Amino acid sequence: MSIAHNPPPPPGHVPSRRRTPRGAGFWAGLGFTLLVCAFMVVPVVMSALAGVTVNFFRGLSSGLTLDWVAEVWRLYADTIWRSIWLALASLGITAVIGVPAAYVLARNPGPVARAIEETVALPIAIPGLALALALILTWGGAGSFRTSSGFVLAGHVIYTLPFMLRSVIAVMVAIDMKTLEEGAASLGAGFTRRFLTVVVPNALPGVLAGGLMVVTLSIGEFNLTWMLHTPLTKTLPVGLADSYASMRLEIASAYTLVFFVMIVPLLVAMQVAGRRSKRTTS
Repeated sequence: MSIAHNPPPPPGHVPSRRRTPRGAGFWAGLGFTLLVCAFMVVPVVMSALAGVTVNFFRGLSSGLTLDWVAEVWRLYADTIWRSIWLALASLGITAVIGVPAAYVLARNPGPVARAIEETVALPIAIPGLALALALILTWGGAGSFRTSSGFVLAGHVIYTLPFMLRSVIAVMVAIDMKTLEEGAASLGAGFTRRFLTVVVPNALPGVLAGGLMVVTLSIGEFNLTWMLHTPLTKTLPVGLADSYASMRLEIASAYTLVFFVMIVPLLVAMQVAGRRSKRTTS
């Protein structure tokens, strides 16, 4: 009685996988996802097209132009540069304050550390208008400071610091910073060297994640900035609201287009830096 043996597959042969047929649930989920994406993307595309259309009410048949973008740059270039400066300054200040504060809170867990963290996070729960009013009541008498961009910067730092702090704390707790420090200390590294060569590099993914939130929130913050700004310290969102209220629809849409052109590459660059830092530390 002979037993049939199947011949072995040739070298390099990859067995074919039978595809599972897509069910109704998959197609329903895909359709809902595409519908949500269209609901979010279509208004952005319409606004961008309005910013480069000669006459929005006539549509694309009126032709395309960059005159509205040039007009926005002529009228509001200072608000764009000021928003970038405020975002980068907020990033630097929150990193300088947030990383050491997160290190102290992560190394000393307990009710006191939790109370401090929740206190720092209070500006997230308080409406921006109320936070701005508190700053005005406290520092409104300091004339030169009240009328400078530094006053807006102070509000942005208070509002964005919790995002940096919590992002860095989460990374420090996850990687067991205490064990890494003890290893460096056993090799003779002092506190400053441990902090700069062990703590900061390992916390870099959290710093970049928090920095992404800080930059995004600072550039797009309106309520807080609307209360704190003066006619000479307008930011991009405040200028956008001003253009919507007092200019043609095409200029306001061009302002929105400038906002996206400015913010999207910056966010993509920070996300790429975050992925690279994760690959480096892993």
